[in-house]
Amino acid sequence: MFDNLSGRLDSVAQRMRGQGRITEENIQETVREVRMALLEADVALPVVRSFTEEVKKRALGAEVAKSLTPGQAFIKIVQDELVRVMGEAAVPLNLNVQPPAVILMAGLQGSGKTTSIGKLARYLTEREKKKVLVVSCDVYRPAAIEQLATLAKQVGVEAFPVSSGGDPQRMARQAVDHARRHYFDVVLVDTAGRLTIDEAMMDEVKRLHRAVDPAETLFVVDAMTGQDAAKTAQAFGEALPLTGVILTKADGDARGGAALSVRQITGAPIKFLGIGEKTDALEPFHPDRIASRILGKGDVVSLVEEVERSVDQEKAKRLEQKLRKGGKGFDLEDFREQMLQINQMGGLGSLVDKMPGMGQHADQIKDQLDDRFVRRQLAMIDSMTPAERTRPDIINGSRKRRIADGSGVPVQDVNRLLKQFKQMQKMMKQIKKKGGMQRLAQRLMGGGGGPGAGGMPPGLGR
Repeated sequence: MFDNLSGRLDSVAQRMRGQGRITEENIQETVREVRMALLEADVALPVVRSFTEEVKKRALGAEVAKSLTPGQAFIKIVQDELVRVMGEAAVPLNLNVQPPAVILMAGLQGSGKTTSIGKLARYLTEREKKKVLVVSCDVYRPAAIEQLATLAKQVGVEAFPVSSGGDPQRMARQAVDHARRHYFDVVLVDTAGRLTIDEAMMDEVKRLHRAVDPAETLFVVDAMTGQDAAKTAQAFGEALPLTGVILTKADGDARGGAALSVRQITGAPIKFLGIGEKTDALEPFHPDRIASRILGKGDVVSLVEEVERSVDQEKAKRLEQKLRKGGKGFDLEDFREQMLQINQMGGLGSLVDKMPGMGQHADQIKDQLDDRFVRRQLAMIDSMTPAERTRPDIINGSRKRRIADGSGVPVQDVNRLLKQFKQMQKMMKQIKKKGGMQRLAQRLMGGGGGPGAGGMPPGLGR
């Protein structure tokens, strides 16, 4: 997400950092480039106008003129304005109500409401330790009811049984009553959508809102619809007292215009980003962290949080012990474990986005090390016997051909994997001599629980 905007703003930042003095003329030119970058990112025009006006006003003020590094001061202004437009600070769900807390999800058909309910149910269960009930009030589409029931089973929550063609308000009230009697903490209510906004849909969702009196009314919108997302959000915001927004398919939106427009147009904070198809691909929205990503500064806090959640600390300690011995005992099974940890942390693309200092190199790195590359590495190791994983030296020509056939890759890829593995072992021995094993362990898997985890494993390259 934000790839195009990040690239444009990064080039602006590079030029500004080279300026020894900021004048009204080069401010005008730079603000014009920022405006073009925002428009190309499909940010709503009213948001672009207010954004650039505020940046220009502050850039021509004393904070830049008196700065010893005016270029950096200008970039700081842009970052501050990005944070302001997206909402200043993260706004958590309001669950501090008499249980059960009802969360009503609204949006157009195809926006990702049902999938987002599954993701949110998992998020609340695993991270907030809540007992969650889901209910589908999309009575016009039996497939939607079945989809939610399937998702509920996948994430381990209960789905309230409903039948197609029933009364949505009655079913929602029955679900809430059931949740109250059985001590559920949260009820997630799915609503019917249409392909476009119409009066019938809005009337129904209003009645449903009155029937359940939700603690949260979340608008779910597809980030890839750009300015249309902001327009749709405005229509729903006029019909319902929205308390927040979930932006779905954010991983597929290279522009990011919706994220920069929705908050200012609706007044409702973005609370979550949907960043993939898996049920764990939902992350809280932190404006300051997103602004940092947009400007190529990475997101270390989110990266560390992801490592703490995803890394098995027992396995990390065992790996660190092997590394302290100069890689003695480190085998392809350990290498495979690193690949799995990367997948659990959202894949290489997600890690690169959060790493500071990547900036304009992020796209190049993601092109070279995409998630297909990780899957190929895993497929090759999975096609090996246990003996081959622990003793790679026994892999001869015929074994390589068998591994290549089993994983659907050329023999050259198997050779490359084994070469990378040997390079890694050699590097471990060298680092041990120099006393750098703890740093390497933390880079590899967050070894020893150290907060500096999340670095790219060595040997990842083509």
